[in-house]
Amino acid sequence: MNGLTLHPMKEIRIIIPGEHLSFVTDLLDNVKATGYTIIHNISGKGHHGFHTAHAMFNETESLVMLMTVVSQDRVDPILAGLKPLFDRYTGVMFVSEVAVSRPEYFSAPSRNE
Repeated sequence: MNGLTLHPMKEIRIIIPGEHLSFVTDLLDNVKATGYTIIHNISGKGHHGFHTAHAMFNETESLVMLMTVVSQDRVDPILAGLKPLFDRYTGVMFVSEVAVSRPEYFSAPSRNE
């Protein structure tokens, strides 16, 4: 692959009501995910039927998708942190195997750096 080395990581996609966005971003920050992408106004059909992506009054009333790529050791803390949210509210999460060419972009720096 033209000299690039790929490193295994985990991609986590979380779809939740926008009102819970800060809960999830705080969780990702606390477990030292180095970054995430947020996509607002998600549409789709699922367990609760069709959900239209339009904000009636603000973005907290629509679905939001967060995506992050983390090392394997960060997955369990993220899952544990999301459990109380999913026990009480609607939402879904997907965890996939991915490979990245720059693992340092997706790993928190060591304490010695």
